[in-house]
Amino acid sequence: MAPNEVAGSTGASRADVPPRTGALQQLIRSAGRGQELLAAHPPPGPFRPEFWRSPIRGPWLTAVFGLVLLFGITTLLVTGAVSYAAYDPDLDPVNDLTPDRGILGFYLFTWPTHPYWLYRLTQGVHVTLGITLVPVVLAKLWSVLPKLFAWPPTRSPAQALERLSLLLLVGGVIFEFVTGIMNIQLWYAFPGSFYRLHLYGAWVFAGAFVVHVGLKAPRMISALRSRNPLTELRTDTAHTVPEPPDPDGLVATAPAAPTMSRRGALALVGSGSFVLLATTAGQSIGGYWRDTALLAPRGGQEPGSGPNGFQINKTAASVGIRPDRIGPNWRLHLFGGTAERVFTRPDLLAMPLHTHALPIACVEGWSTDDQHWTGVPLLRLAEHAGVPNPASVLVESVQLGGPFGATVLAHNQIHDLRSLLALRVNGADLSPDHGYPARVIVPGAPGVHNTKWVTRLTFRR
Repeated sequence: MAPNEVAGSTGASRADVPPRTGALQQLIRSAGRGQELLAAHPPPGPFRPEFWRSPIRGPWLTAVFGLVLLFGITTLLVTGAVSYAAYDPDLDPVNDLTPDRGILGFYLFTWPTHPYWLYRLTQGVHVTLGITLVPVVLAKLWSVLPKLFAWPPTRSPAQALERLSLLLLVGGVIFEFVTGIMNIQLWYAFPGSFYRLHLYGAWVFAGAFVVHVGLKAPRMISALRSRNPLTELRTDTAHTVPEPPDPDGLVATAPAAPTMSRRGALALVGSGSFVLLATTAGQSIGGYWRDTALLAPRGGQEPGSGPNGFQINKTAASVGIRPDRIGPNWRLHLFGGTAERVFTRPDLLAMPLHTHALPIACVEGWSTDDQHWTGVPLLRLAEHAGVPNPASVLVESVQLGGPFGATVLAHNQIHDLRSLLALRVNGADLSPDHGYPARVIVPGAPGVHNTKWVTRLTFRR
């Protein structure tokens, strides 16, 4: 009977284990064995730790690049958000290039006209800094490249989420820098609107960036404190040694002999950023520095001499402006009151004219120097239209097609007497490429809101 009793006892103990729980435990054990098998047999090449042999790669160098990007990318995100607000997309659908933004426009505000160089500064910083940071971004990606090939790809749900955030971070930064540089170089090979792609990409990247900083800030601080920067800057290649092993696996497990010191790597990245800064910043600074803007397709150009000899984004011919549309038969139509009013160019020149020195600043980062614009203040034209206190004005051009043939200006822009319907520049009539017979000039506004070849103004109460 003993054997039967033992068998019965054993059977009872197995019956006490719920079948589903036993299956779940078996599945977990199988998954664990699978992970061990994957870890023990990684694919050849970059998935093997010994593939990465640079002796200078490690937490300290990664943290230095990360610290630079922490401040640099934060500045890019802020100036990019400010640039979007400068278009006043909440003012009117005409200005809204991203109508499906939803809550992403929670912070929007009416763009000011003081100081008049505000957009020139913020967008110049955004574009110039973005180009300058390219070597730092590439160096940071190089420093963490082994983590992108970690094997097995995931060991736990937590690690899977971390790698997903890393994918969004790396993909987001590459997407934002590539699309931004394409726009700066006027290479419009986008699968859609640059404004939409860049805006939504920026918010995806910003979310991943905030999560990444929150997770990695303690490690970055400890890594920066682990080595003396002055000591690293004094250490040559011959005396460069790997950092101690780290939990993130950045330090090479089988380091090769050094061919560059850490100070050499920092010098290489820093010199690359300096060259890009020196060949780009002149398009925003202007003056004599403009000749150094070798990488700027518009801001560094010298379009000629004379009163109209300054930068042009789009010529009249390139946007289909026919001579007959801006010739002697051109008229300015004013709407807003009880009846339409029509003015010829001589009529406008006979009005009291104002002259103000203002630049034109474009989203691509380039800007003109201050030019002396002469014309009729928009507020005076509003009075002629029968709307002495307009809330906004719809400005329409003779430009055929395209998204920038019209814009809406806000109350504060109209009431600034420096906002002109300009007829002359630097003492001479506007050239057709600069907007003849009349164009809008508004202090502090993005260049696309300084509409050229204006034919209609509709003032709204």
